[in-house]
Amino acid sequence: MMIKIVQSLLYTVIAGLVLLVLIVLVAHQPTKIDHAWGAFFIRWLHVLCGVMWVGLLWYFNFVQMPSMPKIPDEQKPAISKVIAPTALFWFRYAALATVVTGLLVASMNGYLKQALSLQVPYVAIGIGMWIALAMAFNVWFIIWPNQKIALGIVTVDRADAKPKAARTAMIISRLNTMLSIPMLYMMVAQQNGGL
Repeated sequence: MMIKIVQSLLYTVIAGLVLLVLIVLVAHQPTKIDHAWGAFFIRWLHVLCGVMWVGLLWYFNFVQMPSMPKIPDEQKPAISKVIAPTALFWFRYAALATVVTGLLVASMNGYLKQALSLQVPYVAIGIGMWIALAMAFNVWFIIWPNQKIALGIVTVDRADAKPKAARTAMIISRLNTMLSIPMLYMMVAQQNGGL
């Protein structure tokens, strides 16, 4: 039975959600569905989306890009035609979902304006939010358009356009990797007094 579940991504995710519900029921803690629970639930979604976004960012930078020169040329189309477009789909929508749920968390908890204007005591989370917004901008408006050219999703007339687009996407992806380090620190520092 377990093998059948984990052979399907959809069944695996559903099983994870069922397991979560079972754990919550077994823990038998009183749960009141109210504003506080809703804010917690959106925060949980924010963390899930953020794990996917930064996880894929780090996959691209720590695994895929360094491995590409080692892959024989005849095998590279599998990456550029199948794996990369799918990974980039989840990457950009995870970025969008992370930003949307993060803004919802800040709004539901009443600190959105103060954080975005870097007011005390929300300076750390505000810095993290601004970095994340810059990273999401990079994903949608620099990395993705250049990856579409590099992967041949859109056609270009110039012979040098693909390598140039691939380099631009790589440089901005590396910039986002660098930015993810202080961004993640600021997100955690806010509630743990780390700033």
